[in-house]
Amino acid sequence: FYDIGEGICHQVLPEQGHAWPGAVIVGSDSHTPTHGAFGAFSAGIGRTEAAAVMATGKIWLRVPESVRIVVSGKLPERVSAKDLILHIIGDLRADGANYCSVEFAGETIREMSIAGRMVLTNMAAEMGAKNGVVEPDEKTRTWLKGRVTHEYEEIFADPDASYKRVIEYDVSNLVPQVAKPHTVDNVVPVTEAAGTVINQALVGTCTNGRLEDLAAAAEILRGKHIASSVRLLVLPASREILLQAIEQGYVRDLVTAGATLLNPGCGPCLGAHEGCMAPAEATISTANRNFKGRMGSKEAFIYLASPATVAASALAGVITDPREV
Repeated sequence: FYDIGEGICHQVLPEQGHAWPGAVIVGSDSHTPTHGAFGAFSAGIGRTEAAAVMATGKIWLRVPESVRIVVSGKLPERVSAKDLILHIIGDLRADGANYCSVEFAGETIREMSIAGRMVLTNMAAEMGAKNGVVEPDEKTRTWLKGRVTHEYEEIFADPDASYKRVIEYDVSNLVPQVAKPHTVDNVVPVTEAAGTVINQALVGTCTNGRLEDLAAAAEILRGKHIASSVRLLVLPASREILLQAIEQGYVRDLVTAGATLLNPGCGPCLGAHEGCMAPAEATISTANRNFKGRMGSKEAFIYLASPATVAASALAGVITDPREV
């Protein structure tokens, strides 16, 4: 049990040692695949099925086919894991990996932080995946040290594993990406959305509410102030992250720049509270979905982007390429 204010389940679970390599995790939320970043099999299920799992400790699952996504190259400045996954979803489309186990591999993934890997597995659901997974390595073990106190068995792909598809991406020339309304796979380079007027900007959620995300936004906004026409909301994914952001000065930078700090949780991402959209309003968000009505009015417009792009856009009052700030 985690009380109010602890944060979003997909962040709190690994923080509290409930996700580890080789674990089988199911939850009644579509972004449960997040925990695949730690080498777990983690998938979303329905509420009735979740109740059955709690009652019996068992579940029947059809073994998914595997899709391997191999990523090479170094991410350019102010281009992040969020831009990568938006680019992949835009390429493969919303049904590009239906009921598949999506493996993220390659030198770029190995160099990526745990927070970045969590962005990829979190949004695997947006291409129809049953789960997303990254093979565990020393970064995984270091992150979990002191959190997971029992032994676990790391799982890796077999050398002769059979894949439905193997897809390769080179991110060396990747640019910031934006998913336009009203589908996550409606992805364009930020230059094609630049100049779009926004009313609200959101940095946070279970996708991009981690410390490095708040740091990226703070780096852009430090010593500046957001446009008077924009509401900037900052939503840490957990209390632990909020406290770290306070200690490192990111909260001061963001609030001084005009941001409103929200309690750790889901909040406006699913249109619950603290930032619901009014008709005809436009928001740019680091969340994972931009469907009609997702953040309030069905007549509102949601654009998805990285923390850097969201921060740059809040500064200008229009969607802005963070490389130009």
